[in-house]
Amino acid sequence: MKGIVLAGGMGTRLAPLTHVTNKHLLPVYDRPMVDYPLETLITAGIEEIMVVTGGEHAGDFLKLMGNGERLGLRHLNYTYQKGHGGIAEALGLCAHWADGEPICVILGDNLFEYQLSPGLMAFADDPKGAMVFLKQVHDPERFGVATLEGDRVVDITEKPSQPNSDWAVTGAYCYDAEVFEIIKTLKPSARGELEITDVNNAYLQRGMLQAHKLDGWWTDAGTFESLLRAGNLVAKSGANKSHES
Repeated sequence: MKGIVLAGGMGTRLAPLTHVTNKHLLPVYDRPMVDYPLETLITAGIEEIMVVTGGEHAGDFLKLMGNGERLGLRHLNYTYQKGHGGIAEALGLCAHWADGEPICVILGDNLFEYQLSPGLMAFADDPKGAMVFLKQVHDPERFGVATLEGDRVVDITEKPSQPNSDWAVTGAYCYDAEVFEIIKTLKPSARGELEITDVNNAYLQRGMLQAHKLDGWWTDAGTFESLLRAGNLVAKSGANKSHES
């Protein structure tokens, strides 16, 4: 399985901080935000990783991360997304590199208390279709929301004003090679982007979407409030201890 971290976008909700660097390079407690999704992949045993970035500060990733040696990688791949065409568009840039292998995709502003390994291992054993990772939240209207029948997802709605459940679809996904063919069929949403929720619903309509419920906390870090929450959660959990001198 290959790993992809999506770290493009304009980061407008974190302006003016993002006037001087990419959102995903801002600090969460004592480390750059992008370190966390990268280490989630690495801890799961994924060594071939692509970082998709964009904007005028994309070069800052090379300054910080180089070839990935700091994180224990032998090599780190990069590609560039022009503009802000959405998460699914960014993922589509990785089709040639993925080369038919199953992939795990993590949004660059997502942090997880516990590793994704149980879900990733289940998908790797039979890498067909897609898997989403779910977490109960108090503000589901901010996310894609899954409607469940038992443990089965029957609908995903993007940022609903009146959510049918409190199960958020987090920013971690597993896909087989069909994902890139699905992306080619997508139409831009009302905000002019190719939506990852449309990708997940395409798999759902095919009866090929699995769901894995997460333990521990999960947060994004794309707003000032969630960036502060992420730092406090990391500090409280002691997730940074292995990096202290």
